[in-house]
Amino acid sequence: MSHPSSTDHHDTPPSRGVRTLMGNPRRAILRLSLPMILAMSVQTLYNFVDAIWVSGIGANALAAVGFFFPFHFMIMALATGIGVGGSAAVSRRIGAEDREGARHVANHTYVLMLGVSLLITLPAVWLAPRIFAALGAGPVTPMASGYGRIMFAATLIVFFNNIASALLRGEGDVRRVMNVMLLGAGINIFLDPVFIYLLGLGVNGAAWATVVSMVVSAIILFFWIYIRKSTWVSVSYSGFRIRKGILHDILRVGLPSTVQHMAMSFSMFLLNAVAVTVGGTDGVAVLSTGWRVATFAILPLMGIATAVTSVTGAAFGGRDIPRLKAAFHYAIRIGLMIELAVAAATFLLAEPLARIFTLSEESFRLRPDLIVFIRTMCIYYPATAFGMLSSAMFQGTGKGLNALAVTVFRTLVMSAPMAWLLAVIFQMGLPGLWWGVVSGNITGAVVAYAWARWSIGHMPRDLV
Repeated sequence: MSHPSSTDHHDTPPSRGVRTLMGNPRRAILRLSLPMILAMSVQTLYNFVDAIWVSGIGANALAAVGFFFPFHFMIMALATGIGVGGSAAVSRRIGAEDREGARHVANHTYVLMLGVSLLITLPAVWLAPRIFAALGAGPVTPMASGYGRIMFAATLIVFFNNIASALLRGEGDVRRVMNVMLLGAGINIFLDPVFIYLLGLGVNGAAWATVVSMVVSAIILFFWIYIRKSTWVSVSYSGFRIRKGILHDILRVGLPSTVQHMAMSFSMFLLNAVAVTVGGTDGVAVLSTGWRVATFAILPLMGIATAVTSVTGAAFGGRDIPRLKAAFHYAIRIGLMIELAVAAATFLLAEPLARIFTLSEESFRLRPDLIVFIRTMCIYYPATAFGMLSSAMFQGTGKGLNALAVTVFRTLVMSAPMAWLLAVIFQMGLPGLWWGVVSGNITGAVVAYAWARWSIGHMPRDLV
C-alpha cells in the first residue's frame, strides 16, 4: 500500500505493523520477533563467514579484526542508543494514538544521528594508528589501522542503517527491516572472498565488503523514507525546529542505552586487555572469534528484545499495563526455551565450530582455546533471556536508566573484574577469563529480572 505524505497522514488507517503493535500481545511478540530473528541469523552468519575468510589470511588478521572489535561495539552503541530511544518514543506515541508526535520524534532522531556520527568520523580515521598501537597491537598495528580506518570512515552509514531500521521497528514494520538486513548480509557474504582474495586486498577487503553492503542497504532505506515516503510515520523537515521535550523523550532512553552499550564496549576493552595479558595477541583472536559464536547463540533473544521494546512501549503509551505484563512474561518463556536448546547444541558442537574458524595452518593453534571458550560460554545463554528482555522492557517503558544500571552492574561491576581476578590473580589464564564473563552475566541477569518484575508490579495504579 502506498502511504501518503505528511500533509494528509491524519486520515490514513493504521498500517499492518501498527495494528500488530496494538493487538494481542503474545501474537505481537511472535510476529515482530520472527522476522528479526531470521534477519539477525543471516547477518550473524555473515559474521561467521567473514571470520572464516579472514582466518584464511592467518592469526594476525584475526587479531587485527579483534583489536577493532571494541570500537565496532562503541559505534554500534551510539547508533543503537539513538535508534532505541527514537524507536521506543515512536512506539509510545503510537500507543497513545499521537501520529503527529511520532513524526516529530522521527525528525529529531535523524538530526541527532547526523550530528553524532560526524563528530566521530574524522578524529577516529586520523588517530587510528596511534589508538591501536596504544592498545598493544604491536606488529599487528598496520593491519588493524588499515581495517579500522575503512570502518571508521563508514560511521555515518552505520548510524543511518541502524537508526532507520529502529524507527521502522518502532512502527511495527519489521518485514522491510528484515528484507534490507538479509540483502545486506547476502551482499557481504558474496563480496568477502572477492575483495579479500580475488582482488588481493587482504583484511582491508573484509572492511570494504562490509562498507559496500551497508551502502546498498542505506540506499534502499533512504528511498523508502525520503523518496517514496512509504513509512507510516512520515519524515518531513518543513518548519523543523528543535523541541526540548521531544529530545528529552528520545534521550531519556537513548542516552542511557548509549552508555549501556558503551559500558559493554568498555568491558570488551577490559576483556581484550586481560586476553593480551594472559594470552597475547592469540588470546585476543580467540576472544573476538569466539564472541561471534556467542553472538550467534543469543541472536534469537536480540530479535525478541526488539519486539519487547516496541510492544511494551505501545502498551505503556496506551496505559495498558496488563498487556505489557503479558507480553513481557511470554517473551521470557519463549526466550528461555530457545536458549536452553541453543546452549545444549553449542556445547555438543564446540569442536566442529572451532574447526571452522581454524582451517589454516597459521590459525590451527587457536583451536584448543576456542573449544574451551565455546563450551564455557554456553552456560550463561539461558540466563541471558532474563537479563536482555528485562532491559528491553525498561527501554520500551521509558526507564532507560534502569536498563543502564543493570548493564553496568553486569559488565563493569561483575564480568570484567571477575575475569581479571580469575585469569590474572588466580592465574587461571584464558579459562579464568571465560569463567569471569559467565559468572558476571548470570549474576547480572538475575538482578535485571528481579528488578523488572518489581517495576511492573509497582507501576502507577492510574495506568492500569
